[in-house]
Amino acid sequence: AQILSENAQWFEDHSPVALEYKKTEVKGVSAKVINVAILGGDCYPATPIGINLPNAEWIREKHGSKSVTIENITQAYFLDSMKNGMLEEFAGSVEEIERAKKYGYLAGNLHTDLHECLGHGSGKVRDGVNTEALKNYYSTIEETRADLFALYYIMDEKLIELGLVPEIDAAKAEFDAYLRNGLITQLTRIEAGKDIEESHMRNRQLICNWAFEKGKELNVIEFFEAGGKTFVRINDYQSLRKLFGQLLKEVQRIKLEGDFDAAQQLVEDYGVKVNRKLHDEVLERFKKLDL
Repeated sequence: AQILSENAQWFEDHSPVALEYKKTEVKGVSAKVINVAILGGDCYPATPIGINLPNAEWIREKHGSKSVTIENITQAYFLDSMKNGMLEEFAGSVEEIERAKKYGYLAGNLHTDLHECLGHGSGKVRDGVNTEALKNYYSTIEETRADLFALYYIMDEKLIELGLVPEIDAAKAEFDAYLRNGLITQLTRIEAGKDIEESHMRNRQLICNWAFEKGKELNVIEFFEAGGKTFVRINDYQSLRKLFGQLLKEVQRIKLEGDFDAAQQLVEDYGVKVNRKLHDEVLERFKKLDL
């Protein structure tokens, strides 16, 4: 986290977003890794794994922001995911499982650090634009923006140069996990017949569905069946990264211009509706794990 914050200007300068939305001088970006002993208030009973404050855009731009990653929570999530049968049930290949076990914890923490420390702290808003411009879509768009920043950069050679990842397979593990979650496993948290309401879940499905649709011609991502079960497979990781960059550019524009109509269309088209047939299948598979 500290290395990322020290290099925040490089990441801002090399972002795929339009030049007019980049900060010319990144200020006050700091990040820490902490362990928690007790949780309360908005952090209970479902704790965040990372926090970035403040929410006020003008404070971010003028003074900066501070982030924390909660190490013992991310570790607990990862250890549980390696033992509860979810990975073996929903991963699409042996290689995907092996990558998850080898790099999943490192890649997941890096995603969180990039999301909180740099993603939320990136960009500058046009004069006169505030968080009210996007109304009820603001939270989803902001989380989409931060996730895309993390996804785009986690496969950048800069992370290897900084010593944060040993090889590009670590990034592949995060892409695998993100698509598997955004398109399939997060459906286990939604009641049958319901659509997605929570902002973070909407943002994950939005990103994955958008990338799936835009990458169809090149078959970047595909759903496939094996043994009567549905899985997702990434066929071209570098093309997927480019798609993440394209969407980041547009989402940054939407947020920083306060383009409500574009925000509404993006969220409603890709982030809300659930494939009923797939949802029923996922719920049935999840039920058999008895978690």
